[in-house]
Amino acid sequence: MNKRYKAVLTIAGSDSGGGAGIQADIKSISANGAYASTVITASTAQNTQGIIDIHPMPIAHIEAQLDAVLSDIQFGAVKIGMLHSSEVITVVKDTLKKYGIDKIILDPVMIASSGTKLINEKSINTLKAFLPHVYLITPNIPEAELLINHSIGLNNIKTSAKEIGEKFSVSVLLKGGHLESKTMMTDTLYIYNNKKIVTIHNPSIKTKHTHGTGCSLSSSIATYISLGFALEEAVIKSCKYVNEAIDAGRDRVLGKGNSPINHFKII
Repeated sequence: MNKRYKAVLTIAGSDSGGGAGIQADIKSISANGAYASTVITASTAQNTQGIIDIHPMPIAHIEAQLDAVLSDIQFGAVKIGMLHSSEVITVVKDTLKKYGIDKIILDPVMIASSGTKLINEKSINTLKAFLPHVYLITPNIPEAELLINHSIGLNNIKTSAKEIGEKFSVSVLLKGGHLESKTMMTDTLYIYNNKKIVTIHNPSIKTKHTHGTGCSLSSSIATYISLGFALEEAVIKSCKYVNEAIDAGRDRVLGKGNSPINHFKII
């Protein structure tokens, strides 16, 4: 009797440098033990120093990609990265609903590390309307602040995670990377169904080579969900995996800018 692959679908943009986006997702999914399928929403000309150009995929082609894989392959979870327009968000939302996909891990990419908004207000509002229909969202601090319109610090990170979860009826992994101490990384998980708050600690690692951490974390969580782990354990295992991948890549250089994490922890 044939055994079925444990498969994860990632819906995101392509990073020609390979450090983030679809390429990071494929590496993260593979490293954690599942099969990766992809729907590419945009192609970027990108390297370790930044994004040079973006070419959005036509909406009809995005829909065709979604139909192709969802009509054929059984997915244990779907990871969603940056969706660059209201139209893309809508077609992804509607198509996933059509196929009955409910284990959706959404990384609400809205703000660049520089603080610049990456999508317009219409797209942000469309994305907010999508959040109650997904399984888990993984905002960083600036994105979380945009969702609840107030600042977040270590003193209110737990209440803020709960506030987001209750506002959008969704479980939340609030990433604390922007608030880190010199010794500890702290992420906060709010599980909407049972109202549980889980604090996740990992060692803080001094390095600038962290390109693709957000993509890799959300796709790792989707992988562990597809492998049958409950949400809390999937998130804890994924935070540990990304922390170890950062540590394994802290002294490795790929290009002239910020290098990616070491997904396969190659020595």
